[in-house]
Amino acid sequence: MTPPKSSTTENRKQKTENTSARPRALVLYGYGLNCDYETAFALNQAGAEAIRVHTTELLDNPAAIWNYHLLAVPGGFSWGDEHGAGVILALRLKLALGTALQEFIDSGRLVIGICNGFQVLVNLGLLPGLAGRPGERLAALIPNDCGNFRDAWVHLAVTPSHCVFTQGLDHLELPIRHGEGKFFAAPEVLAEIKDKGQIALKYATAEGAEAAGHFPANPNGSLLDIAGVTDATGRVLGLMPHPEAHVTSFQHPTWTREKEAWRRRGQPYPGQEGAGLAIFRNAVKYIEGIL
Repeated sequence: MTPPKSSTTENRKQKTENTSARPRALVLYGYGLNCDYETAFALNQAGAEAIRVHTTELLDNPAAIWNYHLLAVPGGFSWGDEHGAGVILALRLKLALGTALQEFIDSGRLVIGICNGFQVLVNLGLLPGLAGRPGERLAALIPNDCGNFRDAWVHLAVTPSHCVFTQGLDHLELPIRHGEGKFFAAPEVLAEIKDKGQIALKYATAEGAEAAGHFPANPNGSLLDIAGVTDATGRVLGLMPHPEAHVTSFQHPTWTREKEAWRRRGQPYPGQEGAGLAIFRNAVKYIEGIL
């Protein structure tokens, strides 16, 4: 995995000198991003070496991105969502990194944007990232149809796609917490995303049926029930639900009830792996396979 020819000698030097036995993940934090510790923890649990890097550090030294195999833009409210959710962080990343993010992806590395991070990737034009239109802003995440911030658990159907992060998965239950999560795009863009297998996750009922736009199974009114999309390469994932918030069963709201059921059987509650951890495990497995 080497930087493309258009990258600088400094980029290549930094990347070469900072190889690691484990896949290295850069987790952004600062200026309102507030899920960085949880995201780093999830990546570490999955086998990566996750390092929290303040947004200013990356903006001041964009070449540092080549020290990592994965970039995670976590949830939160970057710059207070002034001028729109994720808009300012997307603009600052675009001005500082230029084409480096696309080169980062083209070199085989991974990017995940969660909630506010998804909004950032859409504003950057990295998602949906349709073939032949790199960097074009073709979609948006707009205010929820319900008119208010939603904090709830949702069921997700994993749709057949080439997304690295969702391979082998079928159904997930994850929490959401957002006010601007409705995926919106022009009909022709939606059709192309669907036809090219770039819808990675869709809101569903508890039984696994399509949400069909109905609230609360579809919590925000997302078109085509879209909860997460991937780019043309499959190496970028943006999703509104929070996989880092369900890496252990202790994070699920039913865990105390399950613990009591175990107690009544005379057994200690063992705890289990949460559904979201599989997304990070897939990322680490992919990177390990190409290092």
